[in-house]
Amino acid sequence: MAKLKVIISGGGTGGHIFPAIAIANAIKKLRPDTEFLFVGALGRMEMTKVPEAGFEIVGLPIMGLQRKLTLKNLKFPFMLLKSAAMAKKVVKDFKPNIAIGVGGYASGPLLRAANKAKVPTLLQEQNSYAGLTNKILGKNAGKICVAYDGMDAFFPKEKIILTGNPVRSEVIKLEGKRERAAEFFEIDLSKKTLLVVGGSLGAWSVNEAVENALEQWEKAGIQVIWQTGKLFHERAKKAAIGKESWLKVTEFIKRMDLGYAAADLVVSRAGALAVSELCLVKKPSIFVPLPSAAEDHQTKNAKVLTTLSAAKLIKDSEVREQLGQTVLELINNEEELNRLSKNISPLGYHDAADIIANEAIQLTIKN
Repeated sequence: MAKLKVIISGGGTGGHIFPAIAIANAIKKLRPDTEFLFVGALGRMEMTKVPEAGFEIVGLPIMGLQRKLTLKNLKFPFMLLKSAAMAKKVVKDFKPNIAIGVGGYASGPLLRAANKAKVPTLLQEQNSYAGLTNKILGKNAGKICVAYDGMDAFFPKEKIILTGNPVRSEVIKLEGKRERAAEFFEIDLSKKTLLVVGGSLGAWSVNEAVENALEQWEKAGIQVIWQTGKLFHERAKKAAIGKESWLKVTEFIKRMDLGYAAADLVVSRAGALAVSELCLVKKPSIFVPLPSAAEDHQTKNAKVLTTLSAAKLIKDSEVREQLGQTVLELINNEEELNRLSKNISPLGYHDAADIIANEAIQLTIKN
């Protein structure tokens, strides 16, 4: 059997990068001799996270088009043309059997180059509302792996396969980890614990909401694990002075499995990866969608769950005023916590990465 050569393209945030790595690992399990090349955007997270996971990556000078008037937008067409030329060369030199796009800036130029070179392509659309680039790429993709029903509104129905989103397997295995989590975060398991995460880049409005609520949460005797992101970290550390016994502030949680294991309730943005992980770990959750996300896809992701009474939603514009009381009303309501946990559980898709890996390999056989 000939050695497989696979390009995986995309990134920008952990929500794109970690599923991409999960797919690569799943393919490697099935075909250990596979040669991988990741293609990302220069200066973005993937340029460090992918090598840390043991894979080679090349960067394109691609950038996003800013939604407001800025001089950066003048560079966009030049960077796009340069990235298209580089993507064409990458495909020509690497000679992949398949190109997989997971979303993010680099995905567009690379998959277009692959299509022109007659290389089969597979798209992995993580959100409940497809972005413009993926809608265009979907016309020529061999398969489109999606995480939500109803995606034939964006893609040819015959190409769609419902797989769910790939997640990091080590993050969703929580059995027997609660005591380890208590040691890791130095918390008391007899108290209710709130986990606040704002995504890999942090969430300013959510952080300010937490800051506003600290006094009432302290009076209520709950514990808080607060992932702040880089920009808010110093401010959060100052807010935590004198509260260290019950308030655990961290810039980034490297052991998210222990964070989930410790939590009775989670406050999170509604990116595709976060939603998928929370479904699989069955955690009662309050989602605060990022309003500036493309096509407001985070709100659409969250509403899929809230319409099924599987999570709560607070608008970003209202979170500073509402988060404190909403958390208190929910975290002490055992019946509601159990109901949310029960309702979110069936929405998680196990083995998504393995299913996508199989689809990718089948495409290489057909071609």
